[in-house]
Amino acid sequence: MEKYQTEMYLPSPSCLGVKTGFRNGRNVAEGYQRGWGLQFGDVREKILGDALYQDAIAIAGDRTIMSEANRMNIYLIMRFFMGSLPHGHIIEYGSYRGGNAIFMAYVAKHLFPDVRIYALDTYAGMPATDKDIDAHSRGDFSDNDFDSLRARVEELGLDNLVLVRGLFEETSAKVMGEARQVALAHIDCDIASAVRFSYDAVKPNMVDGGYVVFDDAAVSSCIGATEAVEDLLIRRDGLNSEQIWPHFVFRLFKGDAASAVSR
Repeated sequence: MEKYQTEMYLPSPSCLGVKTGFRNGRNVAEGYQRGWGLQFGDVREKILGDALYQDAIAIAGDRTIMSEANRMNIYLIMRFFMGSLPHGHIIEYGSYRGGNAIFMAYVAKHLFPDVRIYALDTYAGMPATDKDIDAHSRGDFSDNDFDSLRARVEELGLDNLVLVRGLFEETSAKVMGEARQVALAHIDCDIASAVRFSYDAVKPNMVDGGYVVFDDAAVSSCIGATEAVEDLLIRRDGLNSEQIWPHFVFRLFKGDAASAVSR
């Protein structure tokens, strides 16, 4: 970390005029720091001047198609918030060409050397979709070359990045058994069935206060993902989001911790 700055550049809760701490299972101040800071403050410009971000996005290159605001939000969670959680790994459901996984792996390698990133995808395009709700179709995002991705990861020396190829239903259980604890789950799989499976698969392994980030649930082409979040997290599990922009962010708590923040 010597080559990278460590100072906090998010707006302070006092400047935002909100109290610190939890309310109804979410940290309102932290949600504002990231979301308001990116949308209305100067956080975007400060991230662009952050050497760690610059280097991470440079090696991700054209392999990532994630929107800049979403990528920056994940970066903020990793840079300034994940370190306060119990130890846990990072899992990404839906990695496409691996750009965001490479980005997170590079950042984690410098911030959390003992954290692994598990990047799950078919790496061959989408499986069957539900045409009652999903705009995407089987085979979308099939313009992929898994062997070139694997070679690129090896070339970069990202030994903390684990590429997991196959349907989530076939690979997730093994990953959860190996990872055991997850601090950040990035669910970026667009369609209702995949989002539903991913959330329920990772939920038991989330550390107290762990972040579940949905890349697609607020995107106009992914109402299936929106419906999965509404059905499972909001209606079934009674959760409140910590952010709705640039994407949905929820916090998961267990046991006494869950009741402690539900106030």
